[in-house]
Amino acid sequence: MSRSDFRAAGYPWRLHSGRQVLEHSLGEAVVRAGAKRAFVICSPSINRKTNTVGRIAAALGDLYAGVFDGVENDSTYLSVRAGKEAAVAAGADLLIAVGGGSVIMAARGVAIFMAEQADPFKIMTQYPDGKPAYSPRLPAEKPPIINVPVTPTSAMNRAGTALKNPDLDHRMEYFDPKTRPHSIFFDEDALLATPPGVIRSTATTVFAGVVAAMAQIDANPLATADDDQAFRLAYRAYLRLPAEPADASLLIDLCCAAFLQNRSEDDAMRRLLRGKAFAGSYAVSTALHIRYPRIGQGESTAVVHATRIRLSEAVDLPAARRVAEALEVWRDGMDAREATFAVADRLEQLYARNGMPTSLRQLDVPREDFPGIAADTVKNFNANAGVRSREEQIAEALLLLETAY
Repeated sequence: MSRSDFRAAGYPWRLHSGRQVLEHSLGEAVVRAGAKRAFVICSPSINRKTNTVGRIAAALGDLYAGVFDGVENDSTYLSVRAGKEAAVAAGADLLIAVGGGSVIMAARGVAIFMAEQADPFKIMTQYPDGKPAYSPRLPAEKPPIINVPVTPTSAMNRAGTALKNPDLDHRMEYFDPKTRPHSIFFDEDALLATPPGVIRSTATTVFAGVVAAMAQIDANPLATADDDQAFRLAYRAYLRLPAEPADASLLIDLCCAAFLQNRSEDDAMRRLLRGKAFAGSYAVSTALHIRYPRIGQGESTAVVHATRIRLSEAVDLPAARRVAEALEVWRDGMDAREATFAVADRLEQLYARNGMPTSLRQLDVPREDFPGIAADTVKNFNANAGVRSREEQIAEALLLLETAY
């Protein structure tokens, strides 16, 4: 298939970015959505340690219906159920997610549970033995969602939800395009209120994603344009972030990069496997930060990314060259393996410069936990929808964990 043979998809959205955009445009967005009871979903720290929720309440006036600030790290099932009950009790007809990826996914879960009457365990992604996984259709109309990310995150304009549930051997996963946001707000003050360590972690996840996308050499022109710009924004910001953590323009650029990366994947009609040789391991990284709440997603991404690249086999030279050139490590005469290793070395340098760990040993992850971590990678729809066998998935994860140690 040539680059000119492609399909693209989109959905209605509006994005507001800059200083005090909550005060200037949030009320208008709620009215445009036809809502009268806007309900905030956030974590305890957002509500109690920043003034963002207070700013929203003041900006909305009579449109403000209250707040649920009980979202737990990694969007736990119990906290999302509690959020749903609070939203229903408040008569909410629109949700405003204020937070990072966990909160934004939690708000999607709240919207799904508000609208769908079926058993949550029956409408989540199913993993039948010996068959590919599948996500049941969720037909009910969902309340509109407005996302106010307080850190760069690829969750901001997605449609998937994953809830942590310690009673299961995997997260509760849902997919519903009707939970994509009605509007997104990049508010400078809300972003600057986030601790620098959290910003560094989420910026690392965004940066790792745009690096992987640069290896895609056969994407259609729409996806390529978004990939190129996302990389430029994220790379420039990631280089400057250690010295300028309070520069709001860098945080906005990283948010824009995450948004463009998602849009590129929509236009390319593919997800997460783009540039696979340079993509790290979403399954292993997710398993690490879900199993160990003390480990952020950026940290769990950084410790395996370079190692996963070095383990890649049969990397195409054009793909390796494209990534190496983007990261400024390409030299004339390089073969694919040399370029691949140069990319891995450069990423480790950049991650260390931003205070990120580059080996599992630095995270104090016990080696005896590796089999359990590897098993946790099996039921992860974004990484493996049942195409590979359980044994293959576990063997690949164990090799990566041992090598990254």
